[in-house]
Amino acid sequence: QVQLVESGGGSVQAGGSLRLSCAVFGYPASTNCMAWFRQAPGKEREGVAGIDSGGTTTYADSVKGRFTISKDNAKNTLYLQMNSLTPEDTAMYYCAAFGNWRRCRDFRTDAGGYWGQGTQVTVSS
Repeated sequence: QVQLVESGGGSVQAGGSLRLSCAVFGYPASTNCMAWFRQAPGKEREGVAGIDSGGTTTYADSVKGRFTISKDNAKNTLYLQMNSLTPEDTAMYYCAAFGNWRRCRDFRTDAGGYWGQGTQVTVSS
């Protein structure tokens, strides 16, 4: 059974940093994209950052230069380093894994995949 478990969320002040982790259990075969999404209250879920099986990264414009996505294949763990956080980054952050590498480019949320339960990030001013 495939399970993705996020951790590392919490409350920080603006300008602070957090590192999110996503542990993948029962790592699915043919996973070609792992990505982070987020959803703020009253807003649609949006893609934040993705990394494909070749290591190519993609970032939403809103986080480019501040967030860094990485993975440790040996540990089956995905990371999101978040720096210079602002209140606009406040959201529930979700980890996802997809068989299709294109999900790391288009950040579609309606194309299946495996999803974690989310970890809350709250940034205060």
